[in-house]
Amino acid sequence: MRLILKLSGEFLSGDKGFGFDDAILDQLTDDIIEVENLGYEIGIVLGGGNFFRGKELAMIDRAAADNVGMLATIQNALVVSEVLRQKNRQVEVYSAFPIDKIAKYFTYQSAEKALKIKKICFFSGGTGNPFFTTDTAAILKAIELNCDIVLKGTKVDGVYSDDPKINHKAVFIPKISYIEVLQKQLNIMDMTAFSLARDYKIPIRIFNVTKKGNIKKSLLESGVGTNVCE
Repeated sequence: MRLILKLSGEFLSGDKGFGFDDAILDQLTDDIIEVENLGYEIGIVLGGGNFFRGKELAMIDRAAADNVGMLATIQNALVVSEVLRQKNRQVEVYSAFPIDKIAKYFTYQSAEKALKIKKICFFSGGTGNPFFTTDTAAILKAIELNCDIVLKGTKVDGVYSDDPKINHKAVFIPKISYIEVLQKQLNIMDMTAFSLARDYKIPIRIFNVTKKGNIKKSLLESGVGTNVCE
């Protein structure tokens, strides 16, 4: 009954490509509340791509660029958490590095307590280190907090044999093992994150988060999304 929801920053901007789409924020937060009402303990990891991606600024050192990207994830956590707060939800925003005036510094003990009293927790700032993605941050938090599953929201219905936007004959795969993902070189998440998930047996469900109500459906309906497990 405890999950990590992983979403890209690009999803939050919709067709605008930058910043936030108000309609998406409204739908997303309604969908999160719908899952919370089922009794789930929810942790959320957001990317920062609607503001900045570290690899985009080639003129500066990669570590410095990644630091800027980590700050973008904090901006996203603050905005989405505030929308939830306005909808009378209890939230807590954690950062992977000290930034006390804005967010709590993450410790698993503090996050554990917050989740147990049903606060929706945002884990921002990536891993706190450059060269690691927010996918890796999501899996790390799932391991640290003994989560039952990681839900990765995408713009497609799950895992396919090929890119369905390019190959219309691509076949949907409802369930796949860690080994098959590696053998078929499917790009579910970066290899560091995926290797951690495999080693610690963290189930992952890939689903289409753009469809209203799909976070709840991905948990309750076997036909929604792709399960990645042993």
